[in-house]
Amino acid sequence: MTVDTGGRERLLLAGERLVAERGPDAPLRDIAVAAGQRNNSAVHYHFGSRENLIVAIVQRRQDGMDRARMAMLADLPDPSRTDDRLADLVEVLVAPMFTVPYEQGSTHYARFLDRVRTHPDVSTARNLDHWPATRMLVSMLSDTLTHLPEDERVERLSATSSALFALIADHESHAAARPRKVSPRPSQATITAMTVGMLSQPTVAPRRDAVFDTVTGRRGLDISVF
Repeated sequence: MTVDTGGRERLLLAGERLVAERGPDAPLRDIAVAAGQRNNSAVHYHFGSRENLIVAIVQRRQDGMDRARMAMLADLPDPSRTDDRLADLVEVLVAPMFTVPYEQGSTHYARFLDRVRTHPDVSTARNLDHWPATRMLVSMLSDTLTHLPEDERVERLSATSSALFALIADHESHAAARPRKVSPRPSQATITAMTVGMLSQPTVAPRRDAVFDTVTGRRGLDISVF
């Protein structure tokens, strides 16, 4: 029996594009049609379910990015010989996201990832045990955040990754727009710098003396603290 590997590849690309455009609930029939498949059940034939298709798309791109990160980590200078360890590590995190998917033929991966990042099956697929370089990188990033309590490091890394996905998705959307969007797209250098900034920002304790008055819409002093 001949396995149609080309059909599977087309489904991956079509699924990536339609999920990016319509969300995780994009009709499987539309994905099959976009992939040039006559059988409306092609997704189930090749992947078993919608969830497995989404996971397969993530794994396909992440595998390539993990290999790129492993190579970049090997080339990093010794921590004692660099002035900004955090910036070096963020570059390893961000740079492959701007190159690897598109070298593989993707046109919509950043927007796809931004759409599915909270999907429970993607959370399972993103188990870092699958990707040793990314697991190592996350640990190294956490170790640089010595200005944060341990529990806040996890929170900061999670929130920063969500912002990073959205920023790269916006970059990709601007690049693909026809005609070009008037507003400038965020550059890779800008997104990298913003990511460093989000991680390096110290904890700011909330002001206990400031409350929001829902009647006047103004912020004032909370006299209860006196």
